Amino acid sequence: MNILEVFNSFQTQEQAIEYLERIRWRGRPVCPYCNSESVHRHASGDRAMMRWQCQGCTRAFAATVGTIFHGTHVELRQWFLLIALMLNAKKSASACQIARDLGMRRPTVWSMMHRVRVAMANDPQQTKLLYGIVEADETYIGGKPRKPNRRDNDKPNKRGRGTKKTAVIGVVERGGRVIARPAKPGELSTKGLSKFINKFVDNAGTLVITDEFGGYRHVNKSQLHATVNHAVEYANGLVHTNTIEGFWSLVKRAGYGQHHHACFKYNLRNQPNEFRTALDVMVAA
Repeated sequence: MNILEVFNSFQTQEQAIEYLERIRWRGRPVCPYCNSESVHRHASGDRAMMRWQCQGCTRAFAATVGTIFHGTHVELRQWFLLIALMLNAKKSASACQIARDLGMRRPTVWSMMHRVRVAMANDPQQTKLLYGIVEADETYIGGKPRKPNRRDNDKPNKRGRGTKKTAVIGVVERGGRVIARPAKPGELSTKGLSKFINKFVDNAGTLVITDEFGGYRHVNKSQLHATVNHAVEYANGLVHTNTIEGFWSLVKRAGYGQHHHACFKYNLRNQPNEFRTALDVMVAA
């Protein structure tokens, strides 16, 4: 859903809450405190939050309880607009930009965006194994090396492998999902890279494609493995790493502004209703 569709779909707080209830409970409300299905609308008739009353534990609750929206003083329709802006900003959007778009205070928007990112980081899709043709690669995130002056005794920061930037390793399905993580100490070694790939890639019927970096030389012990030598060619038929390199370019462009969970948005790109899929994750956070 684009920003105009979200705006037109949720003109009132009640419409937004009804939509959240459908996504969370699929028509069968459950008490978030005791999991009882013996619930009914609260006698107060509170239309602001449309609360429910549990007959089991006698506690009142709303659809926002236990989600990233719990305890918020911002209307849900504003939350939905913010989520839509974040999802549609392919190369990221800063809190300042979204605050201007929604006419809200930057600290409030920053806090809301932080909650959304926490939910994105906990996306259960990140635990599913990749399969088929899978590309693996690593990149380095950070600003351009600062030009040294005469007082600097340190050697200038190198480019690529050997740089002082933060290393990130990732695997991506052709036409499918991506999984990327900041590299821990030792993960760029032969043993570390093989362990990372084995953790996130199904070794049955999967072809792993990498570049010629020697750290991948033991991948063929557990996976079908093909390499492309970038010193000679960028691709050899189906053997290339263009998909993962395209993803790295999005990550780096997002890094120029505000950090976003690029994996989450990349994995939603082909969903028929990425907004609803995103809300599924938000209510489960």
